[in-house]
Amino acid sequence: MRSFAAVDLGASSGRVMVGRFADGAIELTETHRFANEPVRVGGTLHWDILGLYRGMLEGLGRTGPVESIGIDSWAVDYGLLDASGSLLGNPVHYRDGRTDGVRLDISDERLYEITGLQKLPFNTIYQLAAARATPQFEVAQQMLLIPDLLAYWLTGEIGAEYTNASTTGLLDVRTRDWSAPLLAELGLRPSLLPPVRPPGSIIGEYRGTKLTAVGSHDTASAVVGVPAFGQNFAYISCGTWSLVGLELPEPVLSKESRAANFTNEGGVDGTIRYLRNVMGLWPLQECMREWGSPDIGELLRRASREKPVVIDLDDPSFLPPGDMAQRVAKAAGLPPDASPAQLTRCIVDSLALAHRTAIEQAQEISGRHVDAVHIVGGGARNELLCQLTADACGLPVLAGPVEATALGNLLIQARAAGVIEGDLAGLRAVLRETQRVVRYDPVRR
Repeated sequence: MRSFAAVDLGASSGRVMVGRFADGAIELTETHRFANEPVRVGGTLHWDILGLYRGMLEGLGRTGPVESIGIDSWAVDYGLLDASGSLLGNPVHYRDGRTDGVRLDISDERLYEITGLQKLPFNTIYQLAAARATPQFEVAQQMLLIPDLLAYWLTGEIGAEYTNASTTGLLDVRTRDWSAPLLAELGLRPSLLPPVRPPGSIIGEYRGTKLTAVGSHDTASAVVGVPAFGQNFAYISCGTWSLVGLELPEPVLSKESRAANFTNEGGVDGTIRYLRNVMGLWPLQECMREWGSPDIGELLRRASREKPVVIDLDDPSFLPPGDMAQRVAKAAGLPPDASPAQLTRCIVDSLALAHRTAIEQAQEISGRHVDAVHIVGGGARNELLCQLTADACGLPVLAGPVEATALGNLLIQARAAGVIEGDLAGLRAVLRETQRVVRYDPVRR
């Protein structure tokens, strides 16, 4: 039996998981879970990066002997290093309002042609534009995305893992490297960006253990962890966000694709994650926090008996934290004292319909037909959401594994170490044989 450690950092918590491989199967164990609680200082929302680093070290100290470590996290956020390699302040949270109203001296059409990315106001390119006037930026010598920053602290090695770099708005989607013309147009120093490294490469060592570059954007690892058969599937990596899309061999850069706000992010093995960011379960998570964290199972059962009311969850008004229940009720035309069950049904129904819209448009624009929808991540536990998504799409929904991100992280490490072989289809075959998947067929009404 051979063991590997996955550090998986999400928007609300982090965890360290150990994967043990034997006889073509994988056994997954959580060794440590820790909170990821942003901190607001001087009106700016920051990540507690030192707290995350401490939690990661505590988790790695509990894994026992492992051959390799891989780190994944959310995308777009970064830390700046000075000439000595010291961090210049805590990384700013993508939900902070500093990018509100930021404009670039480059057209949307030109930007999409180079990067293939969905226009989102919190992408790294907009964050850098907002940060350019700060003292930290003026003295910064290096920009490292969150997984690369943590890897640097473990190994002392500088780099930018490809799948996460592809989300910044600074990478050329065709060459899979930083776009020199784009950097020049934006007035950014090329030396600020470290060399791009592919998933599966060895970064360095931490206390004698290899650190392997995985799909460090958590969605890239989650897509590896989709137990699909063949190519004709859609995936939904569902948690705080719903990342809804297809796995393609090449980017889609048409006018229709840009108008529909689809993104072409880098995937493992040269694939393209052709997807749209949908608001996901964030509004429900915020409402539940306001409601005192009620039992989710009972809440969903009550919600299933309510009448559906649909809103546009992707409205920017739902991005910030705070007063979410009131905002949802107002958008839905519900009274201010609407019950948690009513608001939950509204959010889940609206999310299911957003899933359908994204999947239908992805098929139409890319020309790729879909036979089934895979939901992975925390949303795979939400039976009401899975069933409503199946009903909305008119397609079977295959839910699970919940830990797809950690599994994808571990599979890339194991392949790099020679424990398993094959392409993505071969890696997914391991998942189909070992992971529980629940099928939801559409109900015809």
